[in-house]
Amino acid sequence: MGSNFEELNVWKEACSLAVAVYKTVQDCKDFALKDQIQRAAVSIPSNIAEGAERQSGKEFIHFLFIAKGSAAELRTQLYIAVSIGMISQEAAEQLIEITKKISSMLQKLISFQKTKL
Repeated sequence: MGSNFEELNVWKEACSLAVAVYKTVQDCKDFALKDQIQRAAVSIPSNIAEGAERQSGKEFIHFLFIAKGSAAELRTQLYIAVSIGMISQEAAEQLIEITKKISSMLQKLISFQKTKL
């Protein structure tokens, strides 16, 4: 694709989400879940960027779906983190809402990219 992923609003939102996640879990003592949460958060913008730099629209769409899957993974981990008292309900709700917004943005971008195939 060769797209300039830095200009994509969904990539910008996903990077901001990753930073917010890191700040939210920075003092958590459950290092395994903390690591998984951070990895899922970073995976979202990383896959958007990787897909944008691929050679075809089909590959871009594939990586957008991976990013969407990482967003779902992150939401799941946030629900678990609240259940075990790792993070507050309020913090998780804010991050979950952002994640849902990003998932919606990704779906719209996927749909748009499919029209270009």
